[in-house]
Amino acid sequence: MRWWSLANLVSNAGTWMQLTVQNLLVLQITGSAAATGLSLSVQAAPGLIVSVAGGAAVDRWPRKVTAAVSQALLGAVAFTTALLVAFDQLNLGILMALAAVTGLIATIDGPACALLGNDLVRAEDVPSAIGVGSLVSNAGRLAGAGLAGLAVGVFGTAAAYAANGLSFLFVAAVIPFLRPVAAAAPKAVPAATRDDASDTMTVREGLAFFARRPRLVALAGITGISAIFGRNYGLTLAVLVTGPLAGGPGAFGTVSTVLAVGGILGAVLGARLRKPSVRLVGTLAAAGALLQVVAGLSPSLAVLLVLVLPMAVVESVSDTAGTTVLQTDPPADMRGRVLGVWGSIKTVWGLAGPPALGLLMELAGARGAMVTGGLLIAGTIGAAHLLRRRGAPEPVLVRTQAPAVPALSTAA
Repeated sequence: MRWWSLANLVSNAGTWMQLTVQNLLVLQITGSAAATGLSLSVQAAPGLIVSVAGGAAVDRWPRKVTAAVSQALLGAVAFTTALLVAFDQLNLGILMALAAVTGLIATIDGPACALLGNDLVRAEDVPSAIGVGSLVSNAGRLAGAGLAGLAVGVFGTAAAYAANGLSFLFVAAVIPFLRPVAAAAPKAVPAATRDDASDTMTVREGLAFFARRPRLVALAGITGISAIFGRNYGLTLAVLVTGPLAGGPGAFGTVSTVLAVGGILGAVLGARLRKPSVRLVGTLAAAGALLQVVAGLSPSLAVLLVLVLPMAVVESVSDTAGTTVLQTDPPADMRGRVLGVWGSIKTVWGLAGPPALGLLMELAGARGAMVTGGLLIAGTIGAAHLLRRRGAPEPVLVRTQAPAVPALSTAA
């Protein structure tokens, strides 16, 4: 698990190095902000269409092999992009094709790597492993953003893509040496049954399982409304800081740093959760939404910074708890398909959230959008909780008759 965490730290740093320069690269090639958004949509599109099939593949194929191959393929795409950038051969069409290929590979790589990490620890330690993964992700984000500026300044834009390619190869090289816990490792599907299994027994079964699981449906609803109206802090806080609070890019950089620190603290706290529930996720999401309402009314940057830290902590703990429920609630042989369904749902939120929030900010301003969004989240979660309690059947008291005590016999 220590090796896996180190590999993921390197991989996350490489990914954020690439993401930091990718939008600038698209703008440099096209000069169009619309093209930048289109490239992100093209990369996300496979997650909307084929994530369920990718999750089914993870359930059927050997997990270590699947993760190693997908990491190697992602590395190959990153190296290809780096070469095209270095020789000035990258155009919009090729860039879109590479983005689509990356998104397609990620539909398999995401659930494969997530479940492989869980296989490395005992079942009772899975929440801690997920918390460590969140901590590594936030640390890699901080390191990657800083390293990107250094690499691009010294070696050029291609260096960020090459570094990301090396990070993928490092993960692929570590995977063969990992030793899953025997009780956690998934059972291999026999070759005979693997050939006979149809799509009905994989993709459709995963969709049906998710739809029949009230805990997963509730988790999807809570996370969805939070993602659309409450989690796009890169957009709402940027507009709030540079607009009503009259701050500059440096002020927003400070806010972003506090958000990252809060994410790390939240990951540490989330790692201590043993058996998180959907109710806990909802409570944390509602608390974060109320903090967002107060943050939207901040009279100064100093007050906002005080509020941003607990907002980030609550969000990180909620995410860790939700991920734990998602990855431990289904039976082991269904987890890849459940994560595949989740990938499709999450893609919908990712595509719908920024436009919806942008429209809300156009109508109500930055403060109004944060206040309205926070109230919508807290109100929806509270109303759902009340409806669930009202619809729950009342306990039935069963009156039982005490057994008769036999009379003592006087006969000899």
